[in-house]
Amino acid sequence: MKITVIGTGYVGLVTGACLAEMGNHVMCLDVDPRKIEILNAGELPIHEPGLGDMVRRNAEAGRLDFTTDVDCAVAHGKVQFIAVGTPPDEDGSADLQYVLAAARSIGERMTASKVIVDKSTVPVGTGDKVEAVVADALRQRGVDLKFSVVSNPEFLKEGAALADFMRPDRVVIGVDGEDEDAVETLRAIYGPFVRNRDRFLVMDRRSAEFTKYAANAMLATRISFMNELSRLAERLNVDIEWVRQGIGADPRIGTHFLYAGCGYGGSCFPKDVKALLRSGEEAGMGLELLGSVENVNERQKQVLVDKIVERFGPDLAGRRFALWGLAFKPGTDDMREAPSRVLIEALLQRGATLQAYDPVAITEARRAIGERPGLSYATSALEALEGADALVIVTEWKEFRAPDFDDIKATLKQPVIFDGRNLYEPGWLKRMGFEYRGVGRAA
Repeated sequence: MKITVIGTGYVGLVTGACLAEMGNHVMCLDVDPRKIEILNAGELPIHEPGLGDMVRRNAEAGRLDFTTDVDCAVAHGKVQFIAVGTPPDEDGSADLQYVLAAARSIGERMTASKVIVDKSTVPVGTGDKVEAVVADALRQRGVDLKFSVVSNPEFLKEGAALADFMRPDRVVIGVDGEDEDAVETLRAIYGPFVRNRDRFLVMDRRSAEFTKYAANAMLATRISFMNELSRLAERLNVDIEWVRQGIGADPRIGTHFLYAGCGYGGSCFPKDVKALLRSGEEAGMGLELLGSVENVNERQKQVLVDKIVERFGPDLAGRRFALWGLAFKPGTDDMREAPSRVLIEALLQRGATLQAYDPVAITEARRAIGERPGLSYATSALEALEGADALVIVTEWKEFRAPDFDDIKATLKQPVIFDGRNLYEPGWLKRMGFEYRGVGRAA
């Protein structure tokens, strides 16, 4: 099938590559010539494990093309996936200008029937707006063409996006009315991905749009719930890791997203919680629980700062800290809303010197944070430790899980570890002579 994907950001690029992997001829459109130049050179503008190989393989096979030519892209695909960004506005609502601009571009150029698929994360009612924009563009042209607007939210985890797309736990399709043609078209596209289990859920368009926000809000809530309890655990001399295992063993609760830490970040949870809060305000309803989820998360991003100040005092001039991890989570170079940014800013303001290391996010960190006096980037985890008063772990990359603690102890000026992701066992490290401070761990 010929498919067009508008937008070559995280969602668009993964969607395009995976659809091409199943034999479709996919054309990816972006208005940024630099992105298209990078992609046509066989490189990627983002980091996602396995994606580069998949993109190059399908591009070489002629199943995946990249272009800035809007006319060509609209003419190419019977199905047009809109996968552009929806950044938060100042009031927290999702900015739909790129989604609606893409819809208008389709309406202004289409010469045959199209199935237009909203893949971007959008507020409830966006499908209605897309439909109105396309209809208006057709009306202005004096053209009467059939088209469908479908909501098909993505459920991709950064760092595991290919597996999530290739083996989805559900495919949500939102259509209005009796649009069987659109449903069958999407069934044909996703059929190869769900052959072993039928996880194809068809519902109305507004419910599909709401499902995406509800899913991310639930996961964010679980994280903030555990982070809130971790603060209480410290006061009660309780180990939150034992509590996590105890409640996670209950099948009604499960273990996913129950890890206490230094807060969530990324492009999804913060933005989607804010957007859902804004939707509630527009509907005349304050969402108290989600408001607390957001507040807890913002407070939790300060947890490592508080622990460092408690140990070394508020004036950190002359102190040097090694930071392991910059990306908001392992498996990605995404620095959006990363807890490391809050930590870096707070420590620099207090006069500290920082040596940061991340396996993949150094380049993106330089772009996002900029060159700051007192902040340098190491080429290895061990190099970051040199001359440091303490090690601060911010992102739980695999290479940090079982390091050589003898090397760490020998390299640090003093054996102090602040573990923002609870990677290590406190008792064992203390027996090795380390001063260890985790999140919600018993003293």
